[in-house]
Amino acid sequence: MNVKNSFKNLSRFELSLWLFSCAAIVLSQIFSGSADMLTAGASLIGVTALIFVAKGDVLGQLLTVVFSLAYAVISFAFKYYGEMLTYLCMTMPIAAMAVVSWLRHPFEKGVQEVEVNRLTRRELVFAAALSGVVTWAFYYVLVYFDTANIVPSTISITTSFLASYLTFRRCDLYALAYAANDVVLIVLWSLASAEDLKYIAMVICFVMFFANDMYGYMNWRRMRKRQARAKTARAAAR
Repeated sequence: MNVKNSFKNLSRFELSLWLFSCAAIVLSQIFSGSADMLTAGASLIGVTALIFVAKGDVLGQLLTVVFSLAYAVISFAFKYYGEMLTYLCMTMPIAAMAVVSWLRHPFEKGVQEVEVNRLTRRELVFAAALSGVVTWAFYYVLVYFDTANIVPSTISITTSFLASYLTFRRCDLYALAYAANDVVLIVLWSLASAEDLKYIAMVICFVMFFANDMYGYMNWRRMRKRQARAKTARAAAR
């Protein structure tokens, strides 16, 4: 993995999306009148992670690990214990496992692009069922800790776990699950920012996350089709 090459590999559109996302987060901090370095820093790391995940670059998963830790601290401060537990106990460790998985499954040797994996219907059903079991278990933990805004917090567990699982399994559907999670988190942090304006940066953060995840879904679909054509061409050449 070469960080310099990761940035060089960004297309003009991807670079523009990343810069726009960063600018939106910084401006939200300025206009909120409450500069919070941890919130701003976590948000910037988060959108940077997503643009590389959208490229299928393992750097995105490494940055996701860092973002998860910072986001857990922010969530704890506002008593969003569901978010804290989700990112510490699920998103961060699964992202760490995804680093290993992605490094083991490059599309081609020497290319910083993961091989897209098409899951069977049986595994997709298993992933959905497992997400339901995890949500059921975590719900009682959230109740025990008197978690704020428990309904969206519980839904966030479902979407977060499903997204993390699909990312680990290198499936293009990961981005749709994350996009659904982004919508939930926009609601959660809008409720938080109504009480403390400094959290408006988290709202803007997840709006930008949504845009990046939707791009990620489209790009991974293109990657899957391009990789399939390349595999077919190689097989025909043998």
